[in-house]
Amino acid sequence: MNFSHYLKEIGRGAKGAGDLSAEEAAQLYAAILDGGVPELELGAIILALRLKGETATELGAFLDAAEARAYRLERPVGEIRPVVLPSYNGARRSANLTPLLALLLHRFGVPVLVHGLIESFGRVTSAQVFRELGIMPAASLQQAQQELDQKGLAFAPLSAFSPALAEQLALRSRLGVRNCAHSLVKMLDPFGGTGLLITAVTHPHYLDIIREVLSARARTALLLRATEGEPFANPQRRPRLELLRDGDRQVLFEAERDNIKTSSQLPEDADARSTAEWIGKVLDKKLPLPLPLANQLVCCLYASGCARDLNEARARVAAGGI
Repeated sequence: MNFSHYLKEIGRGAKGAGDLSAEEAAQLYAAILDGGVPELELGAIILALRLKGETATELGAFLDAAEARAYRLERPVGEIRPVVLPSYNGARRSANLTPLLALLLHRFGVPVLVHGLIESFGRVTSAQVFRELGIMPAASLQQAQQELDQKGLAFAPLSAFSPALAEQLALRSRLGVRNCAHSLVKMLDPFGGTGLLITAVTHPHYLDIIREVLSARARTALLLRATEGEPFANPQRRPRLELLRDGDRQVLFEAERDNIKTSSQLPEDADARSTAEWIGKVLDKKLPLPLPLANQLVCCLYASGCARDLNEARARVAAGGI
């Protein structure tokens, strides 16, 4: 397979580069994931795409290729959609509260799968916080399925169900920059599109692109601006929370313009142990849950089918003393 054709199209810089068709993008990314691209060409393709910027057509084709090669999990029995929390950035400046959102959903009887990395470039990952809470990552896909079926909560490393994408993410340590895999993992649903994806995006431009990709595939997803790249609502200022379902878009909560004065109630340190201790106090109702996270919890209960509408979801969160 000759890759010079692709590089001639996408490698002309940010202004001169052209875009790949869906068919070209699917063929190219399939070759990348299958290990069929030599290292020289692979590095050039990754950097060319980063400089050009991926289109929704390209990312959608990449996602299709990645999902076709990923192992799947069986959706837990019941009418409630399992919530999928992709957690790949980790925290650096503030506490990583993705595990808190997962545990709150689990408390309400919603099956939860968190997938991500064990370590992440010196940041505090969800896996590290879960470990402090006594929840270990699944060692295999089979173990993740067993924990979902028996406990309703599992953390699965990306390598367990998509080794090829895990290899793509690992290239960051060699190249020093992110690649399209960092966007793809945030749209990856191991339940074959039947879960509720919590898709959080750091850069506003990618909100539009990812919305288009997920809507075209009729995915059910809660889309929001990420908190340091993680899929929980900023506890000091709620982002817009919008539900994508059957190709339609519904804004459930508008973004707040001003910071909420709750900083004194948030963890003082972002390390895994301090974060886990703070999460434990919230779960034990010794500390209040920040309102933006309560709002996100309401959205998840509604979108997963745990509540019939937003009003019932609000009532359930309020009745739970959260």
